[in-house]
Amino acid sequence: MLDFDISALPTPCYIVDERLLIKNLQLLKSVGERAGCKILLAQKAFSMYSVYPLIGQYLDGVTASGLFEARLGYEEMGKENHIYSPAYIPADFEEITQICGHIVFNHFAQLEKFYPAVLKAGREIECGIRINPEYSEIETEMYNPCAESSRLGCKLEFFPEALPRHVSGLHFHTMCEQGADVLERTVLKVEEQFGRYMSGLKWLNLGGGHHITKDGYDTERLIAVIARLKKKYGVQVYLEPGEAVALNAGYLITTVLDIIPNGNLPLAVIDASAACHMPDVLEMPYRPGIIGAGEAGEKAHSYRLGAPTCLAGDIIGDYSFASPLKPGSRLVFRDMAIYTMVKNNTFNGMCLPAIALLKSDGEIGIIRKFGYEDFKGRV
Repeated sequence: MLDFDISALPTPCYIVDERLLIKNLQLLKSVGERAGCKILLAQKAFSMYSVYPLIGQYLDGVTASGLFEARLGYEEMGKENHIYSPAYIPADFEEITQICGHIVFNHFAQLEKFYPAVLKAGREIECGIRINPEYSEIETEMYNPCAESSRLGCKLEFFPEALPRHVSGLHFHTMCEQGADVLERTVLKVEEQFGRYMSGLKWLNLGGGHHITKDGYDTERLIAVIARLKKKYGVQVYLEPGEAVALNAGYLITTVLDIIPNGNLPLAVIDASAACHMPDVLEMPYRPGIIGAGEAGEKAHSYRLGAPTCLAGDIIGDYSFASPLKPGSRLVFRDMAIYTMVKNNTFNGMCLPAIALLKSDGEIGIIRKFGYEDFKGRV
């Protein structure tokens, strides 16, 4: 159950609990200190920059997938600023060289194309190459960076005999919501293929997908993997968790608009949308948890929850509740800080949810509200 009052909040509304965020950050900082590695926020999962000053107290910086994320990290956190893109936009690259200290390239042709601009920047920039070890244990094809014909990373067959002198590190990202056991097996595959290139490097970036703050995650195994790499190759190790930073630290508050009779499974229409406000529900797909709800048929009253959009498949899932739902009932979806604010949209003219922050002292503040102009400004 929630230990704070949501009755005054507008809906739909994302709310991040600072206390839970800090709990995650403390664990990540502890791992970084014990392993002697650096940990970066992957902004693709969580870009709520109003809490960047807080995150910066615990983590070493951010990583970006393009210029706008890089600018956000540079302006709002001001610590280490890393970037990787499958292909850089030439018009963006000069600015990237002014705000990023690490630039990772997808393959060697991109590196050679843009390296003159790196030299011209007049500041220290470390360049790296993303590798594709052609090994991943991700089962969902859409999220597998090592899938057949993946555009993400350079395969061993396209590596030169020796790395160019201006390559100071290698980067790989082959995981998604996985444990340290997967990382351990992946590192062995990486070493089999690319180990001869790793001695003499300054750093090795193990990417993201590490579920470090999930209950049951084996942090001791993670620390051991990192310690072995550091000792064997003399490299600085980076991790880029996104999901782990804000895992289970946020909610989406919604209101039931109407109940539509439908035999044994009535339809509850809420003022939030899977397609607009929690796209991973449809893309993964998955069924998000709701506080106080159970599986369909588990409790006395079951419903299928859907959005007020015209998309027939805009269904969140089937749930049951101890008491019947009615217009005005409030529902609280769990784990809604990650891959929500960063991916939401205004399809069908849906309003973006407000964003709120529950401070450690119990005070709730609205960070931002959205309206018609935000919809109109995007089209």
